[in-house]
Amino acid sequence: MAARGVAGAGFRHEAYLYAGQEQFLRGTVPFIRDAFAADESVLVVVIREKIDRLRAELGGDVDRVSFLDMREVGRNPACLIPAWHDWVCDQTADGVRVRGVGEPIWVGRAPAEIAECQLHEHLFNLAFADGPGWWLLCLYDTAALDAEVIREARRSHPFVFEGGVHRESAEYETGIELVLFRTPLPEPGVRPEEMTFRTDGLLTVRDAVTRYAVGAELPDPRVTDLVLAVNEVAANSIRHGRGRGILRLWRDEGMLVCEIHDEGHIDQPLVGRKRPTVSQNGGRGLWLVHQLCDLVQIRSSAEAGTVVRMFVSLRS
Repeated sequence: MAARGVAGAGFRHEAYLYAGQEQFLRGTVPFIRDAFAADESVLVVVIREKIDRLRAELGGDVDRVSFLDMREVGRNPACLIPAWHDWVCDQTADGVRVRGVGEPIWVGRAPAEIAECQLHEHLFNLAFADGPGWWLLCLYDTAALDAEVIREARRSHPFVFEGGVHRESAEYETGIELVLFRTPLPEPGVRPEEMTFRTDGLLTVRDAVTRYAVGAELPDPRVTDLVLAVNEVAANSIRHGRGRGILRLWRDEGMLVCEIHDEGHIDQPLVGRKRPTVSQNGGRGLWLVHQLCDLVQIRSSAEAGTVVRMFVSLRS
């Protein structure tokens, strides 16, 4: 049975550790029905197959729940925080209490996607620390996911729901998002193409990305998206990375990967994960990059500089 509401208690970020489909329903359905009883709005973001199971289980109450397919909204995990933020702000603006259910990691996620989901879960605590009180239940299937994924879920969630019991997580650690953001990404498993560019080199960068993407048979619209994204990052390198950067290109498990490394330093791990305001001066470039690519990894430290790794799927 789910615990009762947390209105006025700040953001409650809780991991539900379940095993298999029966426990999935046993934990989520009462959580959702408790929201109905408390007059709370509910948003569920899981993969389509689990949406269908929840719809069938909720029966006549299904229209009281909003659903989003995690494969669509969370393909790039960096897009999840702004999606949740928009929904929470829209609902709470009218004084409505809210709770959500999400499952960012499922069987089949690529290693780079899982790494970004884990960073995302830590960043969630930072992103909603000063916002309205609401409750997010994040689902983790202990029967299907690697033990390391479950261990990391315990570290990133202040609360855990397991075995029918809601409790504080003894393994929860603060500040891990900064450690992860500063930790270098693993090197590619193949030798990438590489070139250095300087102040007058943006055209060369765009030409190199276009040639590589066309050679990889990336569809034309996605070539355009990728070139625009890389151009944004390269321009940032010239502006903030001492006028130079390094472009690397390779393929990885059905993805075309473009990476730019420069000597600049980003000290805001939520960069690109907050929707820019109309009056905002700058800061739109990395937001745009996240919208254009299927996956984006950003790592930065004063010692190693900044790496932005952009992925676009080669699968139609």
